[in-house]
Amino acid sequence: MANDGSMAVDVAIVGAGPAGLTAGYLLTKAGYSVAIIEKDTRYVGGISRTVEHNGFRFDIGGHRFFSRSKEVVDLWNEILPDDFIERPRMSRIYYEGRFYSYPLRAFEALGNLGIVRSTLCMASFAKAKLFPKRDIRSFEDWTVNAFGRKLYSIFFKTYTEKVWGMPCDEMSADWAAQRIKGLSLWGAVIDGLKRSLGLNKRPNDGMQAKTLLESFRYPRLGPGMMWDAARDRIVERGGRVLMGHALRQLTFNNATQRWTVAATHGDTPVTVNAAHVISSAPMRELASRLHPLPATLPEAANLKYRDFLTVALMIRSPDLFPDNWIYIHDPKVQVGRIQNFRSWSPEMVPDPAIACVGLEYFCFEGDGLWASSDDELVALATAEMAALGLCDPTQVEGGVVVRQEKAYPVYDEDYAQNVDMLRREIEDRYPTLHCVGRNGMHRYNNQDHAMMTAMLTVRNIQAGARVYDVWAVNEDAEYHESGQEGEAAALASLRQVPGRLKAA
Repeated sequence: MANDGSMAVDVAIVGAGPAGLTAGYLLTKAGYSVAIIEKDTRYVGGISRTVEHNGFRFDIGGHRFFSRSKEVVDLWNEILPDDFIERPRMSRIYYEGRFYSYPLRAFEALGNLGIVRSTLCMASFAKAKLFPKRDIRSFEDWTVNAFGRKLYSIFFKTYTEKVWGMPCDEMSADWAAQRIKGLSLWGAVIDGLKRSLGLNKRPNDGMQAKTLLESFRYPRLGPGMMWDAARDRIVERGGRVLMGHALRQLTFNNATQRWTVAATHGDTPVTVNAAHVISSAPMRELASRLHPLPATLPEAANLKYRDFLTVALMIRSPDLFPDNWIYIHDPKVQVGRIQNFRSWSPEMVPDPAIACVGLEYFCFEGDGLWASSDDELVALATAEMAALGLCDPTQVEGGVVVRQEKAYPVYDEDYAQNVDMLRREIEDRYPTLHCVGRNGMHRYNNQDHAMMTAMLTVRNIQAGARVYDVWAVNEDAEYHESGQEGEAAALASLRQVPGRLKAA
């Protein structure tokens, strides 16, 4: 870096999440110079980081490591070769004071729901199949068509509206099609019957439906371990990872065909001059920082995000429940999901006499939950654990709050058109500006999908053209999760994907 706070690199990267760090890792490995701008002062990894507090480690949302792309898996193993552990998946749904195993166990579900309600569920499912709604516009339309209105109201509506803060009939059907794709009620019932009767000899590896996955790998100290290692390799190769740096402006110089990336570190201005820019920043923020401002700025400004709080409680007790996480389908409490960090990895919790759980609250930045003090949120989480019958409040020894802004890009009725208009303007005007990752593409991608967008972007930079369409990841590519990281089957290697992607 020069004395005036400027530097020149081949590629500037905005954001040190999975997409940004994957791009930085592969670019430095290929000999490119990079500088990564990250506004967090301490952690890399974005929403996949691991937060540490007094020896306790918290995963922000729960991140399983599995993929049908062998090349993604190979990269994980290359970055973190010795620190994965295999973990059984156990998750349940809490509804009306009862727990439902997920994946379903047919006889347990029948006993919990009762014969009358179970019969109504199947009748509702049959009706949806006989008389489906033809004009599918919303999440509600899609889910009712797939499972019937009765099951939709029990197992989808309450939780989904907690997560997104909007009615299901105002959410785009794209979210359901992307996240529940491959799961059918009949398949789930058959799978549940086999498990209940002990007839399922073959563990589910997610190849048919990712929501039924039975096991996964996990870094022993949480997902942040992966991204800390990626950062370290980037720095060892001469790359720069600029922590605590906030993006201020992106300006393209037509004469030099290079970018000027202006950032601030506290009160100190920093400038990065680069041939390419890779952005994993929220598309709304990217548009507002481009100079000159894009014509599609109004569309970008209409993109919405859902924010997220984890309240981690340390509880003087043996583990309260064996699950990795529990979905809370109960409108009487605000919590949406509860993580058990020791079930993710025993090394996440340093004291065997203390259980550590994370209560997840979904909110909008600036609303009542977001604006609550840490003490108020710890008190709320403690009261809701007691209300659910999961712990004695007197055993809670402490708590800490982790806030994550823009955790989920919102799929409302207009999001797809808004994203498409901004994307097309960026690609037409700026061939060397690349959008990657969850917020960078306003797409609810998993971390392996985010990594794949970065992998293909690196290949585009090496080719000097948009040879691969990164926007087809998790769409045309049939790119979905499977157990055991896809290592045995290797069904969707990244090397196979470009043939199915649209050439730019």
